[in-house]
Amino acid sequence: EYWEEVSVILSLQMCSVLWSEALFKLRSTGTAHHFAYLLNTTDYRILRMDEDYDRMYIGSKDHILSLDLHDINKDPHIIHWPVSERRKMECLVSGKDANEECANFIRLIEPWNRTQLYVCGTGAYNPVCTFVNRGRRPQVRIKVESGKGKCSYDPKLNSVSALINGELYAGVYVDFMGTDSAIFRTLGTKTAMRTDQYNSRWLNDPTFIHVHLIPDSAERNDDKLYFFFREKSSEMGQSPVTQSRIGRICLNDDGGHCCLVNKWSTFLKARLICSVPGTDGMETHFDELRDVYIQPTQDTKNPVIYGVFSVSGSVFKGSAVCVYSMADIRMVFNGPFAHKEGPNYQWVAYTGKIPYPRPGTCPGGTFTPNMKSTKDYPDEVINFMRNHPAMYNPVYPVHKRPLVVRTNVDYEFTTVAVDQVAAADGNYEVLFLGTDKGTVQKVIVLPRDDLQTEELVLEEVEVFKQQMYVSSMVGLTQLALHRCDMYGEACADCCLARDPYCAWDGKSCSRYSASQKRRSRRQDVKYGNPIRQCRGWIRKENTLEMVQYGVEGSSTFLECQARSPHAVIKWHLQRDNSDRRKEMRSDGRVLKTEQGLLLRSLQPSDSGMYQCTATEKNFKHLLVKLQLVVLSSRAVNNALVEGAGGIVSSSLHSSSTQWTPSAGQYKDLLTILSQPEMTLINQYCQDYWQFGDPLLGALKAKDLKELKEQKKPRNRRHHGEGEEEEEQEEVET
Repeated sequence: EYWEEVSVILSLQMCSVLWSEALFKLRSTGTAHHFAYLLNTTDYRILRMDEDYDRMYIGSKDHILSLDLHDINKDPHIIHWPVSERRKMECLVSGKDANEECANFIRLIEPWNRTQLYVCGTGAYNPVCTFVNRGRRPQVRIKVESGKGKCSYDPKLNSVSALINGELYAGVYVDFMGTDSAIFRTLGTKTAMRTDQYNSRWLNDPTFIHVHLIPDSAERNDDKLYFFFREKSSEMGQSPVTQSRIGRICLNDDGGHCCLVNKWSTFLKARLICSVPGTDGMETHFDELRDVYIQPTQDTKNPVIYGVFSVSGSVFKGSAVCVYSMADIRMVFNGPFAHKEGPNYQWVAYTGKIPYPRPGTCPGGTFTPNMKSTKDYPDEVINFMRNHPAMYNPVYPVHKRPLVVRTNVDYEFTTVAVDQVAAADGNYEVLFLGTDKGTVQKVIVLPRDDLQTEELVLEEVEVFKQQMYVSSMVGLTQLALHRCDMYGEACADCCLARDPYCAWDGKSCSRYSASQKRRSRRQDVKYGNPIRQCRGWIRKENTLEMVQYGVEGSSTFLECQARSPHAVIKWHLQRDNSDRRKEMRSDGRVLKTEQGLLLRSLQPSDSGMYQCTATEKNFKHLLVKLQLVVLSSRAVNNALVEGAGGIVSSSLHSSSTQWTPSAGQYKDLLTILSQPEMTLINQYCQDYWQFGDPLLGALKAKDLKELKEQKKPRNRRHHGEGEEEEEQEEVET
């Protein structure tokens, strides 16, 4: 357990370093803008887009931010809304944490009207709400009201909300201890409503994920509000397990009589299944719903629902994205109800008489035009609803399988957003999947001719016109959806990227536009075939030949990284005075990585011309051509002790005795001989030198200059790809 805890801490530290480096790269391309204002706050979790005013509202700890949608660092307006010192002290006395709990964590931002927002926070375990002006100069009104039933006491408990026609619907925990969960309706003129209290058949320790209004028909009285959540479920004699749910209520539900006064009389729920069927008939379930995205369509009654799921058990780590249709969801809600009966008290499909109107039907709707209120429903309907809130059949995803699956990886998906893109060869939906390691994966799923699908990870952005906004506990970032510059200027690279946002315009990879001239535009999302798309634009590579120096007995790193994550990288070595090329494979001394080739314990025979090639879709192109010169230890020793004059050119491969340089000698040597660009190995050495104890001072300035002048590039003839290669058995490390 100790080492597990340490590994988590180290992972978080490494993630912060990677995030900083990646953010620098994103900033340099102009495609990402991190919120630059330093505030004494955290937990940038709640986002609300306001397209009327071109603003983005963010709720965090003790702060409400109003930012420009097009540039989050332009004229930000920041509202400080903390709790009083007295309230904070009362929170501390109750045993809560000063930093993580005893503050005002904003958890609800909803548009109230054209000029105001309704905002709620945890209020240091005493929820409070107020009104805030919309636009560039928001202000908190002095009037503050209770947030009970609107916002949770505990900032760690998820809550969801929707403000519709002046009525606030919220899935929330409504008590200090976090034991009473409910779907509430407050504000407005309608009756205050909630789910049946402490009834595990209705809600059993739920985690609320999302809420969305979806109409059933043209009749507004049929409108239903859908809640997505996960909860505990247990059978007789079994331990509780997590199940994902979709629940719904009628907007015009006024409650019933007798046992359901001021309680929903139309609440129903069904299980959401996201699983991978096995060959033996068993299914691998992704039980825990993490996030939901509702993708609108031209038919407002039938949006597409995307859900992110993870595995609840500890057998393996994995996550998946499943897609659901409203037709399948409505079919389940119109199907049999779940009922417990028999000697083992198991769930079965209810086969008895179903009362009229059918439980879950909205009053005054298509099927109940003569019933004006749920208070007019007969007693048998009300009693049935209280005891049968769950449907027997589950909701399965489209095609009965996930759209995207990840298993045996060191991360899980946590959030999802979907964008529909019109490309040259059709319309595509691009998924932006947030992970628990602080990255966003940009994924497209393509249909294949055999009714299967092909998943492509276009890129994975370590971050923390259209824009994407990413929020987390540590910050807020504005990210462009189209980052075409990263694919380079070559037509082939742009085509192989298969990014529907990007196309080659005749000069570079740029944002795709349907209005571009077709003569020069090149894009092939479905197949990614540069040979067909870029005919006439593919030129023979004129890769710059570089020279890199290494020291006998030490290690060196040859850097080469493909622009496409789908390319297969190969390294070949053509030794000096030889016309044959040999493919480099991993063995005891050679390690192939995603960033390049690591050569351990260099030998004179390692000198030669190294070529790095990328192959994708039967298209091969040269990425790096590098001449490696291995200096003998004697030459290096003489350079450090006797001076630099003439040593390099005359003693490159002379034999020598074993020599072990000190940290200081390594630093002096590589300062003289390395390339201007720092490789990964050089960076590692820099960290090592920082704590070393140099035994030898730097060379005299004049000797350093003389030796640097002798480091000249050597041009060699490039032998074609078709020349003979030596075969060597591949050893995986």
